[in-house]
Amino acid sequence: MNAGAIAAHSRTDVAVEVVAETGSTNADLLSRASTLEGPTLLVAEHQTAGRGRAGRSWLSAPGDSLTFSLAWHFDLPLQQLAGLPLAVGVALAGALAACGVQVQLKWPNDVLKDGGKLAGVLIETQASAGGIWAVIGIGINLRMPDELEERIGRSVAGAPWLAQMDRDALMAAILASLAAALSEFRQAGFGAFSARWNRLHAWQGRPVVILDNGAVLHDGIAAGVDDSGRLLLDCAEGRITVLAGDVSLRMRES
Repeated sequence: MNAGAIAAHSRTDVAVEVVAETGSTNADLLSRASTLEGPTLLVAEHQTAGRGRAGRSWLSAPGDSLTFSLAWHFDLPLQQLAGLPLAVGVALAGALAACGVQVQLKWPNDVLKDGGKLAGVLIETQASAGGIWAVIGIGINLRMPDELEERIGRSVAGAPWLAQMDRDALMAAILASLAAALSEFRQAGFGAFSARWNRLHAWQGRPVVILDNGAVLHDGIAAGVDDSGRLLLDCAEGRITVLAGDVSLRMRES
């Protein structure tokens, strides 16, 4: 992949870097956050120690996925970034739809295609003078070899159509969508995205359980998200809100 081509195609003010291999693009950008001069995209052709949410690993094979992180500075308090992973999901969905791939969203940070996980988002933050650096790590499966799916151990999705695209053009389209969404989020917060997220909600009106480290916290009907990015759950005792964190959403067994 070519950093200059990605930057030119995206038409953003984001600095673009491409490396052949690294452990974690998130870790790399977090270690440099204090020295970054502006928004920075780091793309890895291969990531050997990718991280997912709640300490999970993100497994990928060279050439079969798109792995990258985008560092973006916000002059907002940390609590106002609660809905950021969901806003990123909306931006990803829009970019992928423009490339011919329709997806849905699972709270709080997964992108689904045909029910399987196509992409995941991991956001890590670091305080800085005048605000917070958010490092937004994203992994998108393009092709999913059988042996890798076996190692992952759960249903995942690929997008062969995207794998046939020029990688620089694909990355540029995603970057442009993300940059526009992050600028909008900075100005208007997640409230500007909630209706769009709810239209893409994969499990709207479906029975689900909320798990925390394997323990059931709540059981109810998924009813979308509010303007803060909290999951709305209709339970026997009424509607409750669920905050993002080390919580997993699973279809309830019938």
